[in-house]
Amino acid sequence: MCGIVGYVGHRSAQDVVVEGLRRLEYRGYDSAGVALVAAGPDGAGRVEWRKRAGKLANLEKLIGEEPLPEVTIGIGHTRWATHGAPNDVNAHPHLGNRRRVAVVHNGIIENFDDLRARLEDDDHQLSSETDTEVAAHLLELQVGSGVDLTTAMQRVCQVLEGAFTLVAVDAEDPDRVVAARRNSPLVVGVGEGENFLGSDVAAFIEHTREALELGQDQVVTITRDGVAVTDFHGAPVTPKAYHVDWDLSAAEKDGHDWFMRKEIFEQPHAVADSLLGRRTRTGALQLDEMRLSDQELRDIDKIIIIAAGTSFYAGMVAKYAIEHWTRIPVEVELSSEFRYRDPILDYSTLVVAISQSGETADTLQAIRHARTQRSKVLAICNTNGSTIPRESDAVIYTHAGPEIGVASTKGFVTQLVACYLLALYLAQVKGTRYGDEIADVLHQLEAIPAHIETVLSRAEAVYELARAHVDEPTVLFLGRHAGYPVALEGALKLKELAYIHAEGFAGGELKHGPIALIDTGQPVLCVVPPRGRDQLHGKMLSAIQEVRARGARTICLAEEGDTAVAAIADTLIELPRVPVLLQPLLAVVPLQLFACELATVKGHDVDQPRNLAKSVTVE
Repeated sequence: MCGIVGYVGHRSAQDVVVEGLRRLEYRGYDSAGVALVAAGPDGAGRVEWRKRAGKLANLEKLIGEEPLPEVTIGIGHTRWATHGAPNDVNAHPHLGNRRRVAVVHNGIIENFDDLRARLEDDDHQLSSETDTEVAAHLLELQVGSGVDLTTAMQRVCQVLEGAFTLVAVDAEDPDRVVAARRNSPLVVGVGEGENFLGSDVAAFIEHTREALELGQDQVVTITRDGVAVTDFHGAPVTPKAYHVDWDLSAAEKDGHDWFMRKEIFEQPHAVADSLLGRRTRTGALQLDEMRLSDQELRDIDKIIIIAAGTSFYAGMVAKYAIEHWTRIPVEVELSSEFRYRDPILDYSTLVVAISQSGETADTLQAIRHARTQRSKVLAICNTNGSTIPRESDAVIYTHAGPEIGVASTKGFVTQLVACYLLALYLAQVKGTRYGDEIADVLHQLEAIPAHIETVLSRAEAVYELARAHVDEPTVLFLGRHAGYPVALEGALKLKELAYIHAEGFAGGELKHGPIALIDTGQPVLCVVPPRGRDQLHGKMLSAIQEVRARGARTICLAEEGDTAVAAIADTLIELPRVPVLLQPLLAVVPLQLFACELATVKGHDVDQPRNLAKSVTVE
């Protein structure tokens, strides 16, 4: 979710680019940089660049100390770290071997390790830890062979794997900016005598509201006089033009009323990003920074997952997956309670800490306690370089991108993905699942983004349902198996956003007390397991019948074609068919939409609910 700006025209490129980056700050970032193309004293072009870790103010201070030339072509970037720590060296832009080409980049180049090794074998000196620098060197090799930057971009994109937006300038071609996109956002702003590139329209909305929508696997070249688009093989493409009628605030939210709603709709992309680069060339599963050896993992005989809030519910789902696929016993604990009960820990215990920010105070203190007991610690985190990953033995990054809304949405689903990947990796190392079984689950995970798109395409029906329940004082949620944590998460979202009483229960616990809450008209949202688990499915149907018999209105989330549920649901929300362990990735989405819309019609601030903070950094 990095911020990208490109400009060529008649204005000061530095001003346009820096102001564009300022309007993209809402996306979240940990460093910033710009690159401009200027004429040298001998008439030859040169690339001038400045970059700094931290906020945009750090970059502006550097530019004040080391002024850039007044030119009219440039690119800029705010980085959300993926490959490499958030520091000055890894900040964008990155340059080629001869400092002729400068590149900024959003996304993940999956095969960068192989490409980097080949470059280093050819005596290229790469100074950063990033995958981006590889692209800069490859582009420079191409322009050095005599082709223009557009052709160079087309050729390089044909060898890159993964999801990426690349934007580049060439010191010896000072009249154009060239960019490419694959599974990563990029839009073109069309002006008079000037043209723009941006991660979204907020980057250039001050200057133009005329935009072009780029498709998948396309290369765009902007000059002062025009825009040309091709596919990766050079065939011309006619992009779709549109007029932006949003103001800046709406542009930042991609036309949505809330960042949270925007982030709900970003979940297909976030899940896809979190799955990128997880396979070796032989098809084996690999993880980001698995600094624990296979033998250390084989020695693990117990896992304790520690987390807080939404992350705790992701950990509950992880327990089902890890125990099913690896047969390792798993405990799930609230970080705030962990240290104070004198937990039993030793060298054969793996502590898994789940924290989106990587700074959650309770979780940080918990892992520090675990390490004093000689336990290994693995972090699942969305923020590269934050404290919890730094103090852990291994890390799985979720690659959700920044999440602005306080109530977590895409953070939760990408944590689920990371938990599934951890479970499968442990199964691979311990040999508790065959390679083809692991590959089959990975294929099922890779189909999830399209399934989430299907769920989102039915959002209006969920909104109508939420509006119909605006005056309800309480909503209950039921689930079984992996659907139970989803029920808890759905209830939490209503508490956080709508400020109403909401509770989640395991379906089998109804008769042990909670059924006393059921009265005529009581709305109960029921997460129904897929039919493949017949015993679970039947038990959940019984729970639904129990609450219906006492007058409840049942809102059932069930897989498509489940006629048994359709017959007893007052309202049916259909989900694409997936295995029971993966259903939380889909079932949670309507619950997020429901809570967001209910809070909206109640007039609440959805992005900043009362009394809450995005990251809890005190115990």
